[in-house]
This record gives sequence, C-alpha cells and structure tokens, in this order.
Amino acid sequence: MIRRNQHILTQLYAICDFIMIQCFFVIAWWFKFQSPWFSDSMKHLPFHRYLYWSLIYGGIAVFIGYFTSFYQPKRKKTFASDVWKITQLHAISFLILLSMLFIDKDLHISRGFLAIFLVINICGISLYRYIIKHSLRKLREKGFNRQFVLILGAGSLGRRFYENLLHHPELGFETFGFLDDYQTKHDFQYAHYKPILGKVSELPEVLNTHPIDEVIIALPLDAYSKFGEIIGQCEKAGVRSMIIPDFFDVLPSKPHIDDFAGIPLINVRDIPLDNLANRIVKRAFDITFSFLALIATSPLLLLIVVGVKLTSPGPVIFKQERVGFNRRTFPMYKFRTMKVSDERVADTGWTVVNDPRRTAFGTFLRKTSLDELPQFFNVLVGHMSVVGPRPERPHFVEQFKEEIPKYMVKHHVRPGITGWAQSNGLRGDTSIEDRISYDIFYLENWTFLFDLRIIFKTVRKGPLDKNAY
Repeated sequence: MIRRNQHILTQLYAICDFIMIQCFFVIAWWFKFQSPWFSDSMKHLPFHRYLYWSLIYGGIAVFIGYFTSFYQPKRKKTFASDVWKITQLHAISFLILLSMLFIDKDLHISRGFLAIFLVINICGISLYRYIIKHSLRKLREKGFNRQFVLILGAGSLGRRFYENLLHHPELGFETFGFLDDYQTKHDFQYAHYKPILGKVSELPEVLNTHPIDEVIIALPLDAYSKFGEIIGQCEKAGVRSMIIPDFFDVLPSKPHIDDFAGIPLINVRDIPLDNLANRIVKRAFDITFSFLALIATSPLLLLIVVGVKLTSPGPVIFKQERVGFNRRTFPMYKFRTMKVSDERVADTGWTVVNDPRRTAFGTFLRKTSLDELPQFFNVLVGHMSVVGPRPERPHFVEQFKEEIPKYMVKHHVRPGITGWAQSNGLRGDTSIEDRISYDIFYLENWTFLFDLRIIFKTVRKGPLDKNAY
C-alpha cells in the first residue's frame, strides 16, 4: 500500500517539513527573546510579525524542495547527502527571505534571530530526517515497505547483485525473481535463490502480471543489442530500469557521468576532493583543527619532549620520508621512539612485536599513538590532512604498487593522521589490501561529515591499539 502511494508520502513529507519549520521558529523566538542566554532586552517587533515571515519562509522552503526533487524517495541515498541537500535548500530559502525583507523594507527583523532561526532549521530538519530515515530502515529490515526487483540475467553479474542485496535489508528491496535466456533454473549451489521465471523476451508479460518496481539489467556485454528494447519495455510499463556494467569491477563505488563533446562518459575515478570548494572546506578545517589540537596538547607535548630526552640520547623529533599527495615525498614528523640507528634500516624495515630498537618510553608512546602528535605540524604546513589514507615509505610504495591493484590511487588526496582504515582497526600488522579498499572507499565517498565521523570514531576507540607496536 505504501509502495503504491508514494505521492501521498511525498506530500506528507512536505507538510511535516512545513510544520517542523514553524516549530523551529518558536524555538528560535524563545532562544532570542525569552531565554536567559540570548534574551534581547531591546524593543522588538511583535511575535505575529515574525510568525508572518516564518510562514512565508516555510512556503519558500517547501516550494524549492518540490522544485529540486527533495521529497522524492531517497532510500538509496546516504544521510550525508541528505544533510548537504538540506543545507543547500535552506541556504537558498534564507537568501530569498532576505531579499523579500529588503523589498518589503521590513528591516527591523532581528538579524540575530534570523541567524539562530537558520541554524536551528538546518540542524533540526537534519535531526528529524535522520530519525525518520533510521526508523524506515528498521521497518524495512522487518519486511515493511518493500519494493520488488526483477533481475535480468542469472549469471555472475546477476548473482553478485542478488547476494549484495541480501546484505542490505535496510534498503527495503526484495528480489522477485530472475529472467535468463540460457537457464531455466539455478545451478545446485545457487538453488536457494529466487526462481528463474522465464526468458528475457517474457519481460513485458512479467511486468504486466507482477508488482515489479525496478528492473536490474545484469546481462553480459554481448547482449548489448537487447538493452534498448528492454529499457523501452520498462518505460512502457512505467517501471524504472538500471544497468549493471559488465565491467563494474573497474568502476568506483560512485561512478560520475561527464559530458564530453555532447557524449556522456563514465569518469572512472571521480573524487569529491577534486572539487575546489571541497578542498577549501577540508583545508580550512585541517588548519583550524590542527592549530587548536596543538594548543590543547601543548603541556603534554612538553612532557613528551622531556621524557624522550631523559630516556635516550638523540633528537626528540624523528623525521622520515613518506609518499604523499600526487606521489610527492615529504618529511613526516614523529616523536622518536627508538634508539638512533642507520636511517636506511628505518626506511626499509618493519617494526615488529618486541622490537629491540624501541626505548621503554618509546614503547609507551607507540602504544598510545602519542608519537603521532607532531604530525599536526605536517598538517599546518600542508603535507598532510587530519583525515586521509596513511602515508607509506617510498621503499614500500614501490613494492606495493606492483603487488596490490589500485594501491597508488590513495595518493590522489593528502595523507592523514588517521583514516577510515585506521578507525576500523586496520593498522600495524594488518592486511594492506584491506587498508587500500578502505582508503579508496574514503576518497570516492568523501564528505565533511564523513571526516567528522572518522575523527569521532578514532577518539571513541581511544589511544590504545593492540596493533600498534
């Protein structure tokens, strides 16, 4: 029932958004004019005057939401993309409201109130949308609000998609069955799959007699000549169709379509941080966060300097050449945790459990990751970022790039003090292949909120790590 009345849900979303905006207006009013923290003792316009503009703002936001497809189903989208869309929508609505205030010459509206209203709106709408999204995912995991998928092709592509879909019940998609020209039933090892309903040529009949929501075309490249007819049949039945490329293994997790000379092309490696605005946001955050971190930890830094000096002869800071952004090398700083030795050994040898080169104080620094603190200076200089793939020594980069597919892709962004791989426990004596898969996922799916999530996850895990030695 819900699946067949999506337009009703769309209208309900819009109405709820409008109501929530008015609720946040009341909260913003109270904060600015009634609360003990922001109370404005100066004379201000009456409540109904502010309410009048709040109603107009709510109407503008809902209208723009409809215009930008904000209320369309988003079960496949991440929450981070929702937050970005909410921020854009309310920023545009706010600018339109300011323009209307200027045209109406209603210039006595409190600017402080408007700022509070905007922030509360963005944060409040994001929170309530998160609650709804999370609740819907839980309901879908229990079998509610299902959408049915028909897979064309029972070969390796179709089976891979079917198995992946089983691992994401929160999306609310259920496979209705398969169509295939060369099989009437699955091989023995796949007998538990949904059945093969017939041949691909029987697609129109299946779409007319069964409640199919989406058709997944998982056919090999040699069936390319059939794609146009299949898509036409889906559109005639009013059913969405999607194509899994036979070469999907070489594509990123989120392929980007570029327009080149009027022809759509798949960008094999589209990276969000190639965008100038994203780079500015990330760099501004890196500088601010690193500066504050160095100030906050300055007493600890001083104690570590004294500890290194008192426990072993040699320099306090250990500099080691690492490969960073665009494959350029840079000196990465760490507190020295080992006895002074030949640099060639340090550049080509791994640290092992109970490594005899470590000092007693150095063992403590490594176990707590406090030896990494000087890397905030690398961030300030621009060699590194707070969050990103961990940099490696040139000797091992040359080795890994020959042994591990896509290893060099991680150098498309600045290396980080912590990363998606490290926050998931992949450091020390762990799989390099697994780390690279996490690093590539990070650089293809970067958002500012993703960085904050990694930092929060790193802090929550604590400084102690069983793989650090």
